[in-house]
Amino acid sequence: MNIRIKYTKTGPLRFISHLDLMRYFQKAINRAGLDISYTTGMSPHQIISFAAPMPLMMTSEGEYLDAGFNSVTTAKEMIDAFNKVASPFARISDMVILPDNAINSMAAVTASDYRITFTGNGDHPLNSSDIRYIREAAHNITKEQEINVLKKTKKSENVVNIKPLIHNLTVTDDGNIYMLLATGSKNNLKPELVMEAVFKYADIKYSRFKYDIHRLETYMTNEKGEFVSLLSAGKTF
Repeated sequence: MNIRIKYTKTGPLRFISHLDLMRYFQKAINRAGLDISYTTGMSPHQIISFAAPMPLMMTSEGEYLDAGFNSVTTAKEMIDAFNKVASPFARISDMVILPDNAINSMAAVTASDYRITFTGNGDHPLNSSDIRYIREAAHNITKEQEINVLKKTKKSENVVNIKPLIHNLTVTDDGNIYMLLATGSKNNLKPELVMEAVFKYADIKYSRFKYDIHRLETYMTNEKGEFVSLLSAGKTF
């Protein structure tokens, strides 16, 4: 049985790598006594795949993984069993059972949304004027025909127009920045690249340590072309 699991990654776990997070889930699932499936062969391992793993320095309340189980009880019982032995900063919030023809979460992801808050940390902390200029830049930058940034990969560096990958970029009533961005194996835009562009537009020296990123949700696209939760692919049990 394939189960899609929604979990959180908060607090100090922003400093934990994805590889360490994978090890954490493997051990916590065993500790919770959940009947997870293993691959066959000389080196069996748990059948788990993660959707759109986050880099360091980010927190989230909308992370997902798919896992195979030999048997299940109810979602509530399995969630309670896991969270009883889990860290308070990486807990399961929901799970659904997937149909046999469901696309795995890694391939299904098409978008994610984020909340950006200002920390005031770093060698040159932001003052109130800087924050005001950044908010204005976030509000105005999408009016430009193109938003060009330098996108670096392991093999190359290219100037790319990221505007088509920004579905929404607004300043919320509480003064934070909200962004809905393309995510996935086909089209993927990191929120850090958007913030680099916003800082440049505001003519303020960029530093990753001047703001925090919190992922709110990870989405797939339904038949109507709407962004919906990855949980919508399954059913409660």
